[in-house]
Amino acid sequence: MQTFDVLVIGAGIHGAGVAQAAAAAGYSVLVLEKNKIAAGTSSKSSKLIHGGLRYLESAQFSLVRKSLKERAILCRIAPDLVKLKPFYIPVYKKTTRRPWQIRIGLSLYALLGNLHKANLFKRVSRKEMKKLDQLEQKNLQKVFQYNDGQTNDVKLTKAVMFSAKQLGAELIFPVSIISITKNDNNFSVIYKADNKENKIQAKVVINAAGPWVNELHKLVSSEVNSLEVDLVQGTHIILDAPAPSGIYYLEAADQRAVFVMPYEFNGEEKTMVGTTEKLFQGKADDVKPSEEEVDYLLAVYKSYFSNQASQDNFNVIQQFAGLRVLPKDDGSMFSRPRDTILHWATPGLLTLYGGKLTAYRSTSELVIKKIKSFLGKGRRIAYTDQLFLSTEL
Repeated sequence: MQTFDVLVIGAGIHGAGVAQAAAAAGYSVLVLEKNKIAAGTSSKSSKLIHGGLRYLESAQFSLVRKSLKERAILCRIAPDLVKLKPFYIPVYKKTTRRPWQIRIGLSLYALLGNLHKANLFKRVSRKEMKKLDQLEQKNLQKVFQYNDGQTNDVKLTKAVMFSAKQLGAELIFPVSIISITKNDNNFSVIYKADNKENKIQAKVVINAAGPWVNELHKLVSSEVNSLEVDLVQGTHIILDAPAPSGIYYLEAADQRAVFVMPYEFNGEEKTMVGTTEKLFQGKADDVKPSEEEVDYLLAVYKSYFSNQASQDNFNVIQQFAGLRVLPKDDGSMFSRPRDTILHWATPGLLTLYGGKLTAYRSTSELVIKKIKSFLGKGRRIAYTDQLFLSTEL
């Protein structure tokens, strides 16, 4: 029977990140995935590597600071996967957030990013405003421009997993986990792959199953402590409209932030609009966009790009939905913490709840610090902030 230092369950961005970090730290690693790499939430994101400007409103300053730092690292180690793009915030007479509030927020954003030139902002001139992708000009008062990152979330996850494999990590998919049994010093895990049952042992198990984290706990033979969470659905739509020249940070009628951005669809640059926040009920495997969400996103787009939306070829050519894992709370979904929660479900079984695409690497390094007490110090072979990530796998 094979024995590994670390078993990672789930090959989304956090599972791939933990596998890479653990292998870089010198540990033996196995990743088990029930579908394929980035099959769940990691392929249904807004494709942004950003500091989280909107999280300033809920005072998540440490998350913003960390995310801006991680964005800079990813731009350096993955230049063909993570690129800075101009973001535009238009302010109208009807907009709730006034120009002075936007300016304060962007100034704080720049400060949290150590005033690096990539984190500075400017006000777009009146002449330039008229050239912005047929943006509605009526009652348009100001437009602010700043920079943030965009990526292909699937390609990024695959690149991180490829790096993990180069460092010695093993990956098996598709598999189904049958049981997880806690022994004195390790875990025995039985899984099925290619219609054959296999058994391995691991000193530490990392539950990176995304929306399925608490379902995985049900397969553990001993008692585990699960956190109460809400699954929040986020839907995106792809429009048969030319891609905008930048990314638009828009305020919807309910004051939520919605992005309009470029998106590569079948080799062509189209327009993506997202996302929504809808409490999800049911099985995570069954998530899909609702008609209500699609109409909501279309309404936002049409209110800001009415000329573009009036074109004859305008229609929704693709739609997808993913699930965020947020701490259970009676308050609004917007105000809940968005950072990853690292939770010992039982000694040796560490569960990752939620998290941001942008911060996957720093989260993974924190996981390694937490599991060292079970594994001892490994013989480090690399550092994740120095490992180059590429689409050329």
